Amino acid sequence: MDHTTHTYSTVWNLDVFFQGGSESQEFRNHLDTLEKKKNDFAENALAFHPPQSANDAELVWKLIDEAKDVMLYLRQAGAFVSCLEAQNMHDRKADALRSEVTTLSADFSSTFTKFQQQLSDCREEVWEELLKHDRLSEITFVLNEWRHKAKDKLSSSEESLIGALAVDGYHGWGQMYDTIVGAMDITHDGKSLSVGQANNLLSSPDPKTRKEVFDKLENAWEQNEELFARTLNHLGGFRLNVYKKRGWDELMKEPLEYNRMKQETLDAMWGAISKNKKPFVQYLDRKAKLIGKDKLDWYDMDAPVAESTSTMSYDEGAKFILKQFARFGSEMAQFAEKAFEDEWIEAEDRSGKRPGGFCTSFPLSDQSRIFMTYSGSMSNVSTLAHELGHAFHSYALKPMHTLNRNYAMNVAETASTFAEMIVADAAVKEAETKEEKIALVEDKLQRSVAFFMNIHARFLFETRFYEARKKGVVSVDTLNDLMVEAQKEAFADSLGEVHPRFWASKLHFYITGVPFYNFPYTFGYLFSLSIYAKALESGESYEEKYMALLRDTAVMNVEDLAMKHLGEDITKEAFWQKGINLCIADVEEFLELTK
Repeated sequence: MDHTTHTYSTVWNLDVFFQGGSESQEFRNHLDTLEKKKNDFAENALAFHPPQSANDAELVWKLIDEAKDVMLYLRQAGAFVSCLEAQNMHDRKADALRSEVTTLSADFSSTFTKFQQQLSDCREEVWEELLKHDRLSEITFVLNEWRHKAKDKLSSSEESLIGALAVDGYHGWGQMYDTIVGAMDITHDGKSLSVGQANNLLSSPDPKTRKEVFDKLENAWEQNEELFARTLNHLGGFRLNVYKKRGWDELMKEPLEYNRMKQETLDAMWGAISKNKKPFVQYLDRKAKLIGKDKLDWYDMDAPVAESTSTMSYDEGAKFILKQFARFGSEMAQFAEKAFEDEWIEAEDRSGKRPGGFCTSFPLSDQSRIFMTYSGSMSNVSTLAHELGHAFHSYALKPMHTLNRNYAMNVAETASTFAEMIVADAAVKEAETKEEKIALVEDKLQRSVAFFMNIHARFLFETRFYEARKKGVVSVDTLNDLMVEAQKEAFADSLGEVHPRFWASKLHFYITGVPFYNFPYTFGYLFSLSIYAKALESGESYEEKYMALLRDTAVMNVEDLAMKHLGEDITKEAFWQKGINLCIADVEEFLELTK
């Protein structure tokens, strides 16, 4: 294929799934089919009783297969609506569809929980026999996980009541957050900007612009802070109440189980990071000097220190990514090429889009869609590679049973970060001028600071917020204080002005799927750095091993995954230190370059 004249579309194609966007009749039919499949499953699941012997294995398999079907239809629907909402924040019809999908999902979830509990209520010896059934044996890990979770929860009628009440009493608050942010706009230079567009200006080379936009954003968060505080308190309160009713006293129980990891692993990771703040403080101090300040302020963190003249058009960015992926392995490169060719990516720089980037999969179509706003910076190229990494993860899992594809967020961030590293490293090596090299090394360092400091601050804040919430509603002032305290600690006092209302501005605190939507990013970053180090050692042949690791991400806990594929004990700080050392090498290179 001739790359030279290639022009890739910057707008994704959603019509291959359902024609007509949020008015789609095809999508309406899909929802009707989903409703029917959900109801059929509900009918059969309600008639299901705890298995009495291995003879029930066929029936169990049949029900699991029906549930799998509903899940695929639900995921397809959820992915489509996410894309509609993201491409146009003012698509009211998409909002209505979101409510519909959430309700369908809650309905199914409640029946499915009942089924899981009935299934788990069988005697131990019957359970052992069931797992020997040829089809069920393939999903042993997942079934054992269900059994463990079911024993940990309330009765199925109580759990389904919680699920039903959560639609309005819990998920509704998460949607409320989106509504408030969607309605906000910032006026700058006579233009009205969405929050996402305003955030992009924080990386402006002009210090006046950065400070002005930051102040305006902070002001906008402040104007709505009572609404945000109420939203956050209700989310936290609902969650804590559910935990209490289930008799869970460990705050981290849900996020750790969701991420299939142990507390020791989390402690080892943050422990290693806490011991290694100094080099990153040196980097921040040097950066402050370079932009003519004693200390860096929050809004200077993304400020460019070197004039990176290298902007890349979307096509150039795509070619660069394809070239670097090809050096790692042919499957990854061919896969990415298909994503560009087949219009999987929404990258157009226009207003009305949601901020941020994501990748979502359409399991019935064996495709993914990637959302971002591409404006030509090297950082955009990295984001694009990152999201392609997510999509590649789904692709690697294609041969696996649907139930063996539900990987958690900490390993979800592994494939994406790995893809990003390949591209970021290559960019540094290929830089043509010193200025450019500084800009690119700094781009990598900004990521390390994000994972070791910013996300550490989010983790500290969230942990303390929940502790405070147990005692009652947490006021705006306390939320601001908790945030400032967390930022000072996580950034080892290296910043001047911090961001007290960061708790209001960060969507992650308002996501209802799972709490502590923070440490998995840092885990994925460091975990993928270790895989990356291994790949560098072994050269060409690593792609197959890497894909084997990805295929196991949903069928074992992370401690076993690391032991099997890397031969490493991740409950020890020594493992995490290896990844951190690669980042410290970036600091050293940066300090050398900017002497």
